[in-house]
Amino acid sequence: MQAKFQDFDSVSDGSKGAERLAALRKLMLEEELDAWLVPHADSHQNEYPPQNEWRLAWLTGFTGSAGYCIVTHDDAIVFVDGRYTFQVTKQIDMKQFEIRDLLKCPPHKWLQQWAASRQDKNQKPAEKRRIGFDPWLTTIAAKTLFLKSLDDRQTEFVATPNLIDSIWLDQPASPAGSVSIQNQKFSGVLAADKIRSLKTELTDKSATLCLLSDPASIAWLFNIRGSDTPHTPLTLAYAIIRTDEFPLLFIDKHKLSYEVEAYLTQLADLHPYENLGLELAKLIKNREILTDFSRTSVAIADVVTGNSGTIIKNIDPVLLPRAIKNKHEIEGSRQAHLRDGVAVTKFLYWIDQQPAGSIDEIAAVNQLECQRVQTAKRFQSELKDISFDSISGAGANGAIIHYRVTHDSNAVLQNNSLYLIDSGGQYEDGTTDITRTIAIGSPPREAIKDFTLVLKGHIAIALARFPVGTRGVDLDSFARSALWQHGRDFAHGTGHGIGSYLSVHEGPQSISRRSQVELEPGMILSNEPGFYRDGQWGIRIENLILVKKPQKITGGNIDVMGFETLSLAPIDLRLIDSSMLEKSELHWLNAYHGWVKQQLSPHLTDDEVQWLENATTPLSRELPTASA
Repeated sequence: MQAKFQDFDSVSDGSKGAERLAALRKLMLEEELDAWLVPHADSHQNEYPPQNEWRLAWLTGFTGSAGYCIVTHDDAIVFVDGRYTFQVTKQIDMKQFEIRDLLKCPPHKWLQQWAASRQDKNQKPAEKRRIGFDPWLTTIAAKTLFLKSLDDRQTEFVATPNLIDSIWLDQPASPAGSVSIQNQKFSGVLAADKIRSLKTELTDKSATLCLLSDPASIAWLFNIRGSDTPHTPLTLAYAIIRTDEFPLLFIDKHKLSYEVEAYLTQLADLHPYENLGLELAKLIKNREILTDFSRTSVAIADVVTGNSGTIIKNIDPVLLPRAIKNKHEIEGSRQAHLRDGVAVTKFLYWIDQQPAGSIDEIAAVNQLECQRVQTAKRFQSELKDISFDSISGAGANGAIIHYRVTHDSNAVLQNNSLYLIDSGGQYEDGTTDITRTIAIGSPPREAIKDFTLVLKGHIAIALARFPVGTRGVDLDSFARSALWQHGRDFAHGTGHGIGSYLSVHEGPQSISRRSQVELEPGMILSNEPGFYRDGQWGIRIENLILVKKPQKITGGNIDVMGFETLSLAPIDLRLIDSSMLEKSELHWLNAYHGWVKQQLSPHLTDDEVQWLENATTPLSRELPTASA
């Protein structure tokens, strides 16, 4: 059984860090550059760029979805956040690269310290330090932050063609995936109506032009999907919205069938993808254009300002409308989660039938993908893709938060251990993401305690009630409180937004220490607290949740919102110490398991139904649990 949507080859090669750094530094000398910036980015700031844009991974060996590297003639610094602190040490050559915390010591702060030190052996004290960067990979916001942090008497930012492209001899070709139309029964709203609403919003802001750089916003606005980025149905494109005329859509026409091209020509004037700069230069003279500084590259800004235009900072106006799902998207998500829940539960049943030590992480991923494919067919649907490379972590590998199994790292699911599986599917009617941590044999007693504390945090989010105006940051501590009481925490956010057959990580909403966005009815997020013991096990419990409309509470004086849990799969009772749960927590768990059993049983075999009956047995504080 072989996975169709995921391979297990090692895409990281940290062993070549020294020679690649040497080649890069040689080019830096030729260009008279003292530093070179290497973001994890493409020109659209996709979280998962096409493979030809994996410059950070090629140079360093680090393959995480968030990272940065600064190379000087003496230093090579890799910046990662808490999700990747363990992974990065395994992937890069620690003799060549140093690691810094992306949040505590971000690149602009490190550069500030470096510029002030004046200790670079290749730099004369009286000269400015020249910092090279690719203007297509650096956003307006990022450059602004760098310039604000640095003294222009000490440093100079120099835009150049990408140096890594000159030394990456086997760089893959640019993606050429086909484009499809997202049916209205899934989108809920015609693209023409979405564009009309956007034009009205721009008119209200006295704007006549708006540039969209985010392929997800373009996909949602025009009701199209693509296949240019890994596991995310996006096509690389730009759009300029004009309030008084058709939008301009910059897209590679080779990706369009006759049907798709005919559809898009009814919505926009189509131009070759590479002609953005040319057409923008014609259009912008003495005019203003709105754009999102966090998504738009310096190269585009230079075209505007170089042709007597003005850029006005604005949040991507499509961001919030696509985050707030309409009734068709919400119902589609429910149906996608029903199918996905059946597949995941069949997989959990299968895992339980395998003797400990008989399967490995790759076999598990293959089985789960097979279940998703087959289950979708039985529902007369189709698994279009997985929503990200499945995180299949046995034992100590589960403690690597964003672990990706390869043939080199593949571990066996051993007896008396934990197994963490974080996965999701891409269906036309919805995107899913679910994590279950599973006991293999008899779990360690300390693991049961850790798991139960994580479960308490998960339930706290699921049960949360909150007024209009509540932000993700206001709820984040709910998921951590029980862990904090025992001196534990996790180094990632509690929840991220989810797209509608789009990105598995979608803003602007999230539940985290930094999220300032107000939660609104129709938003879908993940609820995924965790805990990780390096070298032993990882624990995460993840369901997707939908923000519900405000409701009155008997005896209350304000309307409050809450969450509907969308994901359907049992939570392992063998890992729960029910004596640690409050009555309200037990009630939620038992009610959730009752709902799971009711929804999934009609789609399971008799043996699977019997297994699910046992896996969802109601717990009480008085009775011993399955782990006792």
